[in-house]
Order: sequence, then structure tokens, then C-alpha cells
Amino acid sequence: MHVDLPEKLYYSIGEVAKAFDVNTSLIRFWEKEFDALKPKKNAKGNRKFTPTDIKNLELIFHLVKERGFTLEGAKIHLKENKQETLNNFEIIRKLETVKSELLKIKDQL
Repeated sequence: MHVDLPEKLYYSIGEVAKAFDVNTSLIRFWEKEFDALKPKKNAKGNRKFTPTDIKNLELIFHLVKERGFTLEGAKIHLKENKQETLNNFEIIRKLETVKSELLKIKDQL
């Protein structure tokens, strides 16, 4: 899954939920469950997600939704193998981008 968000310093929870195609309640739940997610809150208490938070959410989404990890399994995997998981995740994302570009080229032929 590729998250399509514009380059900004902060994203609202609505923007994030729409980009991931999930409910805002799931984002709030994951925030409670995973220590890696620490969005800033303004005076009203609205969550503001940084690009780092978005990367962490992408990784959590990948583990839980795409690879089928349980929440506990994803937490353990992130604690024990975070750098390796992040490296693999980045490689997968780059390969997906290359694949989509190649498919576009194929369709144009």
C-alpha cells in the first residue's frame, strides 16, 4: 500500500485515516497500543501527525494489515527487529513503485 499524502509538517487524523483507508478510531487505538506513535496535540487536543509518525503508521499497517501480524506480534517484532523490519519495508515499497511504473509502461505499449 502506498500512502499518498502531500508534503506537510503536520497531518490531521482525518487526513491520515483517509490516506490509509481506515477509521480514525483505528488510528487512535494504534496510538495507544504502539509506543512509536506519538502525535503532537494542539490546545484543543487535536492530533497532529508528523511525517515520522506517518512512516511508523505505514510500518504498523504493513505488519498488521498486510502481513497479518497480531498486535502483540507486531509490537514484539518492532521491539526486537525494528531496523531490519524498516529496511525490508523500504525495499518492499521501492519494489512496489518499480512494479507500478513498469506496468504503466507495459500498458502504453
